[in-house]
Amino acid sequence: MPEVALTIQPHGGPDPGPEEQEQLPYPDLAPVVLGCFKQTSRPRNWCLKVACGPWLRYVSILVILLDCVSLGIYVPGQQRSFKLKLLDSIVVVFFVSEMLSKMFAMGLYGYKGSYLSNPWNRLDLLINLGEFLDFFMDYLGFHLQVSQVLGPLRLISRVASMRDIVSALLIIFPMLANVLFLYMFVVHIFGVIGVQLWAGRMHNRCFLGEDPIAMYNVSLSPYYVTKYGEFQSFLCSPEDTSGQHCGEVPPYRQNHQTCSLAPPSVVGLTGAGTNACINWNVLYNVCRSGAQNPNNGATNFDNIAYAWISIFQVVTLEGWSNVMFYVMNVHSFWTFLFFIFVAIMGSFIMMNVCAVVIATQFSDNLEHLRIQQTRREDSAVLVKWLRSKWTGCLAVIRRRASNRVRCYDDDSRTDDLAVGGHIWGQLRTRLEKVVKSKIFNRLIMFAVLLSILTLAIEHHNQPNVLTTILHISDLTFTVIFVVEMLLKLMGLKWAYFEDRNNLFDFFIVIISVWETITKADSRLSVLRAFRLLRFGRLLHYLPYLRTQLLVLKKAMEDATSLCMLILFVIFVFSLVGMHLFGHGLDTQKRINDRKNFDTLLWSMVTVFQILTEENWNRVMYAIMAASSPWAFIYFVAVIVTGKHILLNILVGIILKGFQDRRTLGNNHASVTSSPTPEDGSADANGNEKNRSQNRNQRALCWCKKREEWSFYALSPQNEFRLFCKRVMSNDLFEYTVLLFILLNCITIAMERPGIEPGSKERMFLNISGHVFSAVFLVEMLFKVLTLGLFFGSESYCRSAWNVMDGSLVVASLVDIVVSLTPASHSKMLGILKVLRLLRTLRSLRVVKRAPKLKLAVEALITALKPVGNILLVCCAFIFFYAILGLQLFKGKFYTCRGEYIEDITNKMDCLSANYRWVQKDFNFDSLPQALMSLFVMYSKDGWVTLMYDGLDAVGVDQQPVVNHNEWMLVFFISFMIVSFFLLDMFIGVMVDTFRNCQKQQKLKLAEEARNRSQRGAGPDVPEVPEETPYQASYSRLRLSIYTLCTSKQLDLFMAILIFISVLVMAVEHYQQPLYIKRLTDYSHYVFTAILVIEVLLKLVAFGGLRFLRNSWNLMDLVVVLVSIMSIVLNVMKVSRQLPINPTILRVFRVLRLAQVLKAKRIRVLLTTIIKTLSQVGNICLLFLFFFSIYAALGVEFFGHLECEDDPCLGLNEHVNFKHFGMALFTLFLVCTGDNWSVIMMDTLKQCRPGACADYLMWVSPLYFIAFVVIAQFVLANLVVAVIVQAMEDSNKEEEVSGVSAANHVVSGTSDLVR
Repeated sequence: MPEVALTIQPHGGPDPGPEEQEQLPYPDLAPVVLGCFKQTSRPRNWCLKVACGPWLRYVSILVILLDCVSLGIYVPGQQRSFKLKLLDSIVVVFFVSEMLSKMFAMGLYGYKGSYLSNPWNRLDLLINLGEFLDFFMDYLGFHLQVSQVLGPLRLISRVASMRDIVSALLIIFPMLANVLFLYMFVVHIFGVIGVQLWAGRMHNRCFLGEDPIAMYNVSLSPYYVTKYGEFQSFLCSPEDTSGQHCGEVPPYRQNHQTCSLAPPSVVGLTGAGTNACINWNVLYNVCRSGAQNPNNGATNFDNIAYAWISIFQVVTLEGWSNVMFYVMNVHSFWTFLFFIFVAIMGSFIMMNVCAVVIATQFSDNLEHLRIQQTRREDSAVLVKWLRSKWTGCLAVIRRRASNRVRCYDDDSRTDDLAVGGHIWGQLRTRLEKVVKSKIFNRLIMFAVLLSILTLAIEHHNQPNVLTTILHISDLTFTVIFVVEMLLKLMGLKWAYFEDRNNLFDFFIVIISVWETITKADSRLSVLRAFRLLRFGRLLHYLPYLRTQLLVLKKAMEDATSLCMLILFVIFVFSLVGMHLFGHGLDTQKRINDRKNFDTLLWSMVTVFQILTEENWNRVMYAIMAASSPWAFIYFVAVIVTGKHILLNILVGIILKGFQDRRTLGNNHASVTSSPTPEDGSADANGNEKNRSQNRNQRALCWCKKREEWSFYALSPQNEFRLFCKRVMSNDLFEYTVLLFILLNCITIAMERPGIEPGSKERMFLNISGHVFSAVFLVEMLFKVLTLGLFFGSESYCRSAWNVMDGSLVVASLVDIVVSLTPASHSKMLGILKVLRLLRTLRSLRVVKRAPKLKLAVEALITALKPVGNILLVCCAFIFFYAILGLQLFKGKFYTCRGEYIEDITNKMDCLSANYRWVQKDFNFDSLPQALMSLFVMYSKDGWVTLMYDGLDAVGVDQQPVVNHNEWMLVFFISFMIVSFFLLDMFIGVMVDTFRNCQKQQKLKLAEEARNRSQRGAGPDVPEVPEETPYQASYSRLRLSIYTLCTSKQLDLFMAILIFISVLVMAVEHYQQPLYIKRLTDYSHYVFTAILVIEVLLKLVAFGGLRFLRNSWNLMDLVVVLVSIMSIVLNVMKVSRQLPINPTILRVFRVLRLAQVLKAKRIRVLLTTIIKTLSQVGNICLLFLFFFSIYAALGVEFFGHLECEDDPCLGLNEHVNFKHFGMALFTLFLVCTGDNWSVIMMDTLKQCRPGACADYLMWVSPLYFIAFVVIAQFVLANLVVAVIVQAMEDSNKEEEVSGVSAANHVVSGTSDLVR
């Protein structure tokens, strides 16, 4: 049945009455079409039965799937075969026939329920017309095939679940369009700033200052190129500016040796037998423009289009650090502040606002979708019919089998001679009790645990003894599980197969027995790892974790249709990519580069990679270089549609599941609750009175009497204790302690490994550390003497913050004692380092003294339990895949490194050729390495490279072959799909926890306000009479100016003016003609003059004081002053003396738009962003304290690492842990997820045995993994929770303001009536 019906008077005949309309076979459609065809007319009746019946939909779905198959067979660059063209013609004829039959049955237009009244029918019409156009253009010799690629879109209208999701997206499209508008506007503003600052700078290279061929007879590149080529270009800035200069070009290397001789010395060293190594790179000493931009010309700020590409890449946080490093090299080191601000504003705020809008709006419409699901019953007739037939057949088979067994049992009971049958019945009854007992289940679970442990301890190059033990244990466990299966079959009979878990166990046991009997090393042996899923039965003992898993299960069930839609979108984008970029890459690169659109498989894998935003920029660089820079539009469309829209719907589904979590939890709590036994302490007390008091009892009574005494010696009225209390309660004492804490944080930040032991800096840091320890010890003593240590209602140890402070003080004292002992430099050096690392936690003492920061920390502490449960689920998921990966890829992630490896097939060939047989950084040779590799994949960093290594793996000690086993895609893609759900679970946990904390905080504030109002209740305050408006005394001219300044027309005019100004600024580009320079300058003068006139008019209209009281007016005044300043600086031509281009000040003009945007939805979004920014300060403080602790630890662990012989891919002059500031910067890069795994591997590579502490080999992975979990999965999602709360508050405020505005309009209207 069509979904949309228009009640329009039909063309033919009068409108039938209600009685006649009820008698029509199709009352929702027009009774007469084309003037003469009624619903009962034979031709139209046939068409109505076909169009409104379910079978046409099923056949059309089948035809669409056939069309998808034909499109998937398509090979880019080749003509379609005759069979495919014939199939395309059949598809077109079918859908044209379907369209014509529906038009004839429903009427074309203007009828009730006509064909064009349904938007999905209009989509079909457009696709059919486009396919006709494709056939016509193909006849003329132009092969477009655009509409043919869009043909699969017909599937959306024919699958109800997908249609509902798309309909819900269309409902929230206005709000989504506003978010995307603000999102792209922010990208545009930052792009304009980039063009103003760095246009043409990316062309700078270090060129030769002299001709080496003429002077030294040496052929060199015209400009310096690194060994990585354009992958890591060496950019420079002129000598008189900051940035990277040509003097920093690395020395020339020859035969793995660093050259140090200057080129003029070659004249005296040209004799025979001289092996001189000359540093030819010193000739690259002229920095000028002239080379191509980095990344095949894709990364630059030469014009606004390329600036959009670079800023969009920064906002997606993929490869953004490389863009930042290029700009730092050509401009200044401090430009990192701009890029960090872009990353925070664009990624952490704007992209999360987009996610929150989609998630919350979609979750609000989810109930509507569930209601619509009940209407799909008529569209699932075929599925229900097939399901009923299948279940009926199974029921008949089971009934016949049970009847046979029952008849056999009855016969055996009636037959007195069948004693064995009676014994068998008793035995089966006992077996049934045994297999259902808890002891039997626990023994089997223990055996499963041991079998999983045997799979987990396997590793590459394991001893033969361990291999034998594991083989014997595998046989033992196989026998145990076979016996379990037989016992259950004998005890439960056919009821055994009614349980899905038993079916699963039966399947695994059969595979194990088959593998044992045939002695085949089959890949099916990996299925034994699925035994781990049997631990799901233990969730009965973990109710909260069971609730979390129920939320995850429910989210997966609700997201089934969403996954179908995402798969369909990936398929459509893959087809578009094949037609646009198929075989577009270089022929030589196409063999090794699998990020292409040459086949449907790799096209879909590439699109999925772009959705995960892993190295999508590298794919874009290659496509843009091979085709056109306009290919950037395709990648933006894929990321916005897939990542920012569809995947954020999954967040909404999970948020909805967490809203229903309390119901599930309450139901489970009501079932598991049981009454607590009463305490029998009264009898004990009664008996205790009858006993004689001994010495211990008297001591206890004495201690109980002095419970409030400090150390049982100082009473609450003791003068010394009262003095300590007065000192501790003084504000000066608190501020002094806070000052020493901040100074201690500064000294901790000054620590670095490069400080000489006997230097004055080391002496100052040691003395200051002792002073701080003494101050904190005095503080602790004052508090302990005032409050008491353990006993008392408000003792020192009753506060967790005091326990933390005391532990740090004790650790500092132990550190001082250990450092003063003579053996501290030898035996106790390790203990000393551990104690000094604890000093980094002193910055946490500030948290207790900042109330808002303390609230955020307490919210995080509240979230520890649910986050811990999610982490437990994630660990189980990663552990399960680690076991699978260990069985699949153990010993296969090795490769040969050398010059000519085309003929190398195994390890022996590699070693015989004097090449290196190296292990890849991330592998599955053991369980810890597999867990680390999968966690890197889980964080979506470097997972594509790991997937390629898995596809290329051949065997143990075998050289990898490209795409040796493409079926391994199932392992990696399935892991990434499930990781989407688990990552979004962190968002749901943080949002749910933050909401609860906000509710509790609001309840406390409301209760405090209620108490204050009750205490301060007094006589009623007389009402103040309303004052007359201040503009009532204005003259006619000033009143007209006031009316103009408060009118919407002025705001609209200023908005259009500023939009034009921003567009004019976007016209500027590198090597622009003179007329564009004059156009931008003159337009800037005009825009500034208009802004000045507006400010002057407002000063006249409102007066000076009233003008300055409004924050928006202050912003207008700042914009005007900044614009005038930029004009003055340009006229004075002092841009060379300034660190930035003064024309950049013009961009501040866009701040004026925040006032003139009056649309309701945009105003709600702006209010949300402003509220988020106001709360982001506390979150930034939390990030800062968290980063400071990890930065101090990073300096202590990795501050001495240097990239010498083995080059580093992550650590460089900008990314390192040499001091506290660089460590903070590096940790921010890790927090954004940009190549953090490469940085971690660099810390492992450079930490060679003997060069650094042995514990760093396992501390480094734990350090980075813990940081990624806390920063990316917890703290970053706290920003999402803040945005959700800000969005809800903004909507409530908008509703309140709308109601008040309506009341104001009503009151004003009533006044006019009077």
